[in-house]
Amino acid sequence: MFGIIDFKVFLISTILLTLTPGTDTLYILSRSISQGRKAGIYSTLGIVSGVFIHTLLAAFGLSIILAKSALLFAIIKFVGMAYLVYLGIKMIVSKKINSIEDQPTIEHTSSKKMYVQGIITNVTNPKVVLFFLAFIPQFIDTGNSSPLSFVILGLIFSLVGGLWCIAIANFASKLTNKFRKSTKSQYILNKMTGAIFITMGLKLLTTKPNQ
Repeated sequence: MFGIIDFKVFLISTILLTLTPGTDTLYILSRSISQGRKAGIYSTLGIVSGVFIHTLLAAFGLSIILAKSALLFAIIKFVGMAYLVYLGIKMIVSKKINSIEDQPTIEHTSSKKMYVQGIITNVTNPKVVLFFLAFIPQFIDTGNSSPLSFVILGLIFSLVGGLWCIAIANFASKLTNKFRKSTKSQYILNKMTGAIFITMGLKLLTTKPNQ
């Protein structure tokens, strides 16, 4: 149906890939540990939205153009790297709060910011582009395919990944709740998260179009 083949294999593969820690999982985990459950969930929603954008790009062939264009690939890679490094540095240089009452809460505006940041970190990750071009086409009948085939499989992949990441966000935030209540621990967690973001950003530089 819809040109989709070996759906059971796709679903099993999707679950196994979702359970395998990757850049998105590490990003959400870091947000949840340092900034709590809401930060993790809004970051997850942003990541899932980014995955869907990649799905649409793959469905209409734009990802292929990106993967084959060395210039566009390099631009996306460096934008993604620069953005993650920026977020990391911002967290590292953040000032230590004097008391837990002074700690900024995640209100609507900052929740929106978390969501947008999640989208940007996913969309500007060239590894996701390459993954979608290599993974999803394996489960689409080339003789009976359409953009809808990509969209359906992409939505399912996003749903499975989103549910798993929300579970991670809840677990990680609860596990580290006591640490975040300590101003000193919160300060250290921010520094650690910043360092992780910078490392993730620099790692993007090793991504090549033929990987």
